[in-house]
Amino acid sequence: MMRRTFLTGVSSLALMQPDMLRAAMPRFIETTAFGPDTVRQMARTLAQSDYAPRAEVPAEWRDLTYDEYRKIWFDTRNAIWADTDLPFEMDLFHPGLYFPRAVEVDVVRAGQANRLAFDFDLFDKTDDAPDLPVDETMGYSGLRLRHQFPGEANHREFAVFQGASYFRAIGSGQSYGLSARGLALRTGDAQGEEFPDFIQFWVQEPSPGSPDIVVHALMDSPSATGAFRFRLTPGLACEMQVDCTLYPRVDLDHVGIAPLTSMFLYDQTNRPRFPDFRPAIHDSDGLLIWNGAGEMLWRPLANPVALQISSFVDDNPRGFGLMQRARKLSDFADLEAHYHERPSLWIEPDGDWGQGVVRLVEIPSDQEIYDNIVAYWRPRDPLPAGQEHRFAYRMTWSDEANTAAPPRRSVARVLNTHMGLNFKRDAWLVAIDFDDHPALGNLSETQGGLHGVTIHIGSRAPTTDGVLQRNPETGGVRLAFQFDPAENAAVELRAQLFVAGEAVSEVWLYRWTRA
Repeated sequence: MMRRTFLTGVSSLALMQPDMLRAAMPRFIETTAFGPDTVRQMARTLAQSDYAPRAEVPAEWRDLTYDEYRKIWFDTRNAIWADTDLPFEMDLFHPGLYFPRAVEVDVVRAGQANRLAFDFDLFDKTDDAPDLPVDETMGYSGLRLRHQFPGEANHREFAVFQGASYFRAIGSGQSYGLSARGLALRTGDAQGEEFPDFIQFWVQEPSPGSPDIVVHALMDSPSATGAFRFRLTPGLACEMQVDCTLYPRVDLDHVGIAPLTSMFLYDQTNRPRFPDFRPAIHDSDGLLIWNGAGEMLWRPLANPVALQISSFVDDNPRGFGLMQRARKLSDFADLEAHYHERPSLWIEPDGDWGQGVVRLVEIPSDQEIYDNIVAYWRPRDPLPAGQEHRFAYRMTWSDEANTAAPPRRSVARVLNTHMGLNFKRDAWLVAIDFDDHPALGNLSETQGGLHGVTIHIGSRAPTTDGVLQRNPETGGVRLAFQFDPAENAAVELRAQLFVAGEAVSEVWLYRWTRA
C-alpha cells in the first residue's frame, strides 16, 4: 500500500446554525433521523444483499496526476465549526487520483444526520489547477479532525480518515506515521487481500468544552459489512474507543481485527543491505504483545527478502501494538521525515476475544514510501455468515516512553536490537538493550558482567552463554550472545532476564533469516 504522504496538505470546511449559513458553507442535501443503532441497522440490511461497488467520480477527477491533485486543497478557514467556540473543527478532502470512489459525510446534531453537499468553493487552488466538473452529490474522499489544545489559539490536526478503511492519529507534538484499518481480510493469502471501504461517515457535533468527538462509519466489501463507532480524545496521547460490529456475507475464515499497518525498511539488524546515509528508516520498530498468560513479548520488526508471516497463539489477549521505541533524532539522522516523532499504537481488547493469534505480516520492501508491515488479531474460529459479531477495543496513539502508558506488566522494555557477525566472522552476535528496572539496580558487577540475573536464551541453533553488562548510554543493561545458524535459512531466537525466579524483562523474540 503506497504511503499517504499527501494527506498532510489539504482542506477544511465550516458548519454553523442553519439560519447562519455562509456562502462558503456546504449545503445539506438531505436530513434524516439518526440514533445509536442507525449505522448497525444499515450494515445489517446492506449485508442481506449482494455487494455492489459504489459509482466512481467523473473521469476528470480520477485522472488527476499527483501534482494536479496537490494543486487543490481545503481552505481551513471554511472548516466545519469554524468561527464557533467548539474545541473541534473538521476539514474535508476532495476525491480523485488514488480515491476514485467518494464517501458521504454527515454532520449529526440533535438526533438528525445532515448530509453535506460537495462544495468546490470550500477549496483553494493554484492558478494553473485543472478545471473539473462539480456535482454536489459527488461526496468527498475523507475527513480530518483538528482540536484546540489548551493554551493554543489555533486548532491543530490529530486524526485523518481517508482511503478504504484506513485512518490514523497522533498525540500532540507527534508526526503522522503508522495507520490503522477498520478490518483486514485475507492479508498475506495467496488468493489476494480484500480491502473493505468506509462508504459513509457521521460526525457528531461536539458540545462546548467536550474533550472528545464521536465518528460513526459504515463499512462495505464483497465479503462483509460493518458498523464502527469511534470516540476520539486528543491530547498528549490520542485515545480512541472503538466499537465494531461485523455482518459477514460469507464465512470469514481469515479476518483481521484491529489491524495496524506500518513501514519498516531497516535498522541496526539489517543495516548493511541499504546504502543510505541514515542509520535507520522505520515508522515502527517492534511488535509488542501482552498475552493472556501475562507475558510481555517483544518482536523486533524485519524487512525480509521473502514474505514472512508469524503467528503468536493466544487466549484472550490483554493487548498488542506496533511500537516506535527509537526516540532520538540521531537514531535516524533525518531532519525532514522526523521518524523519531512517529507514534506507537497500542490495542487493548474490551471483553473476551477468545482464542486466536496475533498475526504479523512482513513484506519485502526496498523503499520507505511503501507500508510493508501488518499486525492484527485473527480469531481461531471463522466468523459465520448471517450473524452479528461485535468487538470493542481501545487504541492509544502515543510516545509510550514520555506519556502515561496504558496498564501493562512492569518489566524492563527492549530498547534496541543490534546484530552482525562476530569478530571471527564465524557466528552471529546479538546485543539487546533493555531499559532500567528496579530489580536490576542493585546487582553486583565484576569483570564487566552483572551477577544475580538468570539469563534464558532459547534457540535450536547453538548459542553461547549470555553476558549482561550495564549500558551507560541508556541507563539500562545490555545482553550479548552469539549463535551459529550453520546452513539453516532461518533461526528462531528467544531471550529473557529473571531475578529470583521472577521475569524482569520483556521476552525478546527474533526470527533471523539469511539475506
